[in-house]
Amino acid sequence: MNTTFTARHFEASKRLHDHSTEAVKKLTKFYDGILDCDIILQPTKDHDEPQSAELTVKVAKDLLQATEKAPTYEQALNKAIDNMTRQLKRYKNKRFAK
Repeated sequence: MNTTFTARHFEASKRLHDHSTEAVKKLTKFYDGILDCDIILQPTKDHDEPQSAELTVKVAKDLLQATEKAPTYEQALNKAIDNMTRQLKRYKNKRFAK
């Protein structure tokens, strides 16, 4: 799985970068056919949830996306990974239920 990490409008720390890439690698437990994964972190104008995380996962013949907001980038990323986990399980069940 190829993983790209983008931090928009801020400089991401090495710890945040490593946490993000390691967390996304766990998605292969739910579906091992993931080709690419893009992680995009960016600040938002919302005062309650000022951080946003977006995951774009490319699988065979489809593209799955999850965007979440939270008070910290780690929380937003974890929420997006939970969302993507549900999408991957649903995708796997539809694809292989035939």
